[in-house]
Amino acid sequence: MKYTLLVAAFASLLFFSCDETKNETSDNFDYNVTQFEDIKILRYQIPSWDNLTLKEQKLVYYLTQAGLEGRDIIWDQNYRHNLAIRTALEQIYTTYKGDKQSQDWANFETYMKRVWFANGIHHHYSNAKMKPAFSSDYLQSLLTDSGATLNGDAFAVLFNDKDAKKVNLTKDVDNVLLSAVNFYGPDVTTADVENFYKAKISPDPKRPLSYGLNSQLVKQDGKLLERVYKSGGLYGAAIDKIIGWLEKAKAVAENKAQGEALGLLIEYYKTGDLQTWDDYNVAWTSATDGNIDYINSFIEVYNDPVGYRGSYETVVQIKDFEMSQKMAVLSENAQWFEDNSPLMQEHKKANVVGVTYKVVDVAGEAGDASPSTPIGVNLPNANWIRAAVGSKSVSLGNIIGAYNNAGGSGRLQEFVHDQQEYDLEKQYGQVADKLHTALHEVIGHASGQLNPGVGETKETLKKYASTLEEGRADLVGLYYLYSPKLQELGLVDNWENVGKAAFDGYIRNGLMTQLIRLKLGDDVEEAHMVNRQWVSAWVYEKGLKDNVIEKVTKDGKTYFNINDYEKLHSLFGALLKEAQRIKSEGDYAAVEALVEGYGVKVDQVIHAEVLARNKQFTSAPYSGFVNPVITPTIDPVGAIIGFDILQPESFEAQMLAYAKNYSNLPIQN
Repeated sequence: MKYTLLVAAFASLLFFSCDETKNETSDNFDYNVTQFEDIKILRYQIPSWDNLTLKEQKLVYYLTQAGLEGRDIIWDQNYRHNLAIRTALEQIYTTYKGDKQSQDWANFETYMKRVWFANGIHHHYSNAKMKPAFSSDYLQSLLTDSGATLNGDAFAVLFNDKDAKKVNLTKDVDNVLLSAVNFYGPDVTTADVENFYKAKISPDPKRPLSYGLNSQLVKQDGKLLERVYKSGGLYGAAIDKIIGWLEKAKAVAENKAQGEALGLLIEYYKTGDLQTWDDYNVAWTSATDGNIDYINSFIEVYNDPVGYRGSYETVVQIKDFEMSQKMAVLSENAQWFEDNSPLMQEHKKANVVGVTYKVVDVAGEAGDASPSTPIGVNLPNANWIRAAVGSKSVSLGNIIGAYNNAGGSGRLQEFVHDQQEYDLEKQYGQVADKLHTALHEVIGHASGQLNPGVGETKETLKKYASTLEEGRADLVGLYYLYSPKLQELGLVDNWENVGKAAFDGYIRNGLMTQLIRLKLGDDVEEAHMVNRQWVSAWVYEKGLKDNVIEKVTKDGKTYFNINDYEKLHSLFGALLKEAQRIKSEGDYAAVEALVEGYGVKVDQVIHAEVLARNKQFTSAPYSGFVNPVITPTIDPVGAIIGFDILQPESFEAQMLAYAKNYSNLPIQN
């Protein structure tokens, strides 16, 4: 599971070259790259790099290269025509010799950058297809003048209404059939998927395999079959490149456990065997020693409307020793948090095992983690592995730091109710956000257990599984953010004010400010946005009788002011108890009522007001990153003797370099 951050800050339009920034990790670092449409591009440093040995640096480099070799996979997974479209757009951009001063050309450049950022033609967050602000005739003229090719449906879909949503989670429609994501053949239905996997029986029902995680389900001659992602299978050309770099990484592993885990990951890529995937996750979860770690493979299922298939992603991590030591107290006290939670007794774990937490510096990301990145991750996702072995939680410290240092805006002043709320956010907001991420990942995702005989959440809660899980973990964090235990553990100096700042920020975001990401009239669909709204709207409604959260109109503007933090804390606890009950019992009717009743529909009057109030701010509501370029220094006999860390000249330069060096798949797969 991954934890995302809503960022809304201003950006300057600055670039700097590789030579000017070699190995720079200074306080004067410029985090801003560029901004276009609703996107802001940032850069990040790797402050822990120079503390690594040469062998450890090689490991990081090899893992980063392995991740980039699979870049094409996420493009194809996101939509079947994405690679053809990207290839044509990039050829136009690099070869067109015509008028580049026109508004049409400016619109073309913006559209191409939006497609790069989203890893395809559907918005990275809303899932809606992004239509160009230029005509089909203009695109055809660009194709002709540059010698590029884009024909048939791949051309037409840019301008028509087909495949309008990458992931369609609308109620009472066929979500698989109406989703453009390329996990399923265009004629595969939701019923096809459910019936296909009902027939799959795991060898050990207590350790269910992750059926569907690493394959595409299609129909051939009317029969359903899986095209498995593996060497020699679907995406094999890219996977073979991944394997090559992973083998290099295995050769410089920090310890035996890490090397054995890498060996199992390599075997999984070679065979596509899901039992090997589970064996790998057990080994990877247990391999907690060392300074380097990584996420690599087909993992998160947010992009699958029915929650089976994993999107390709990689994150390469270097341990932040000081912060990890400080925050380790959370994992050390995981059992206390479980024992003292408001869950029903039968839903609590009697023995929380193997929970580890680290603050890390990201050294490179690819696939579904780039350019838009999580700020926290808890893996593995299999419930039985979490219960039997444990889980790894990380906060991406240098990514969070880059967000915090990339500049601010007046949005906070615009949407807070009063000076007290503003002062609490300014003084305690950052520490509250960091602790919420940590509690969400370390305690939240590790908390609770399924009732005996209840199936996996993706089977019982179906399309609502992801948002229920993210909301449940958010609620764990919220419940404990307003607790003296945090001060007792030495994590805060004023638990009450930290908790108040956290509650203010969550309600303000869940009921108002996250709406700047939506077009007027749209429903909320992205899993994290949905969970923020259903959590906030539920506690608001349940607290109306006692005026816990007051809807205030002041000078013609709407605010949500918390009058009673103690009662709000109790409401968060009550909702956490219910969310865990839903998950533990697999109560589909209850989760449908919760999400559809509170999380999807938007108050159109408030939405229109929020958009109007937000027009004064020029900062984009979404942020993402270019990656530092790790460049080896080679001696005369070909051995690596060191590395330089270079910052890319621009977002465009990095995307074109990736296209040149890591285009490993054909445009049709």
